[in-house]
Amino acid sequence: MTDIRRGKGGNGVNRRFIDWIWNIRGSLPLIPGQSSDDAFGRLDPLFQEPGTSHERTADTLTFRKKNQAAQDKMSVFDAGVLQIQKSAPGCVLHYRLKSRALLFCFLAPLLFLGFAQAAVTIGELEKASAPAAEEKKPEKNMELPQHPIDKFLGAPTPEKPKKDKDAEDKDKPSPTAAYVFAGLFAILYVAGRILEDRLVKSLFRKRLLGV
Repeated sequence: MTDIRRGKGGNGVNRRFIDWIWNIRGSLPLIPGQSSDDAFGRLDPLFQEPGTSHERTADTLTFRKKNQAAQDKMSVFDAGVLQIQKSAPGCVLHYRLKSRALLFCFLAPLLFLGFAQAAVTIGELEKASAPAAEEKKPEKNMELPQHPIDKFLGAPTPEKPKKDKDAEDKDKPSPTAAYVFAGLFAILYVAGRILEDRLVKSLFRKRLLGV
């Protein structure tokens, strides 16, 4: 029997160093004297939701979800394994639940940090190339056209319009927005990882106790 606490295959220990990102693992002791049939029977309504398929073999239940509804109490999870194991103190339910939503929230900050770094790099390249462009640009002392009447009256020659530095700065790529989004997704991941862990454990506990 495969131990879901260690993962599948011989590299299960190594995989746990990374798959904790999108996997939630946990365990709950069963009520003294509670059988596997009774425990899975109480949990069964959770796997009767639209878009959910499941199968049970002996003391192990596996499930998958596709296009799950938002009303599904386990909608954040896409697949998982629940396994009841016997120990000296009593039977214990172990579970491993996979979530693509958690994986996305974990990777999103890295993506936006990449965008921010790209914006910084582009800005530095543009800043470095600006002096060279100014040196190559020929100086033009062309006077702006002046109306003959203004010239006759001795009006000063109109000055060339100055470059709007603020407008130029606005045109430059800024990493600020990317940093903001990276921070938001990082907060979502941490909050979701902690919250979903507690919610699913509470949900399983209530079902097993018949609350």
